[in-house]
Amino acid sequence: MDEVAGAIADPVRREILLMLRAEPLSAGQVAGRFEISRPAVSRHLRVLREAGLVRDAVDGRRRVYTLVTEPFEELAGWLARLTAPGGWERRLDALETEVYRTRRERRHLPREESA
Repeated sequence: MDEVAGAIADPVRREILLMLRAEPLSAGQVAGRFEISRPAVSRHLRVLREAGLVRDAVDGRRRVYTLVTEPFEELAGWLARLTAPGGWERRLDALETEVYRTRRERRHLPREESA
């Protein structure tokens, strides 16, 4: 999970992943969509490959990259636990319910008359 999180920390790599979501692309096609050097794009692709987020295949003289989504599952599970209702949200909802219940009960209590 750490390697995946580190790989997607860079905005260029996130953009590459989005591009590969649509279709497999050669390294040249990926590089052509950025204003950074081809060696820089190659380094980004290497990081993504080493994290297991892309797979490459040689097609003649080209290297074609394909998105691999399985490594995202562990990270997605962790994020779901982090953002899922049930932590503070559930506790605050319970507190709100208790406040309303207490207010309702106080309104229905008989008032003591003063002497």
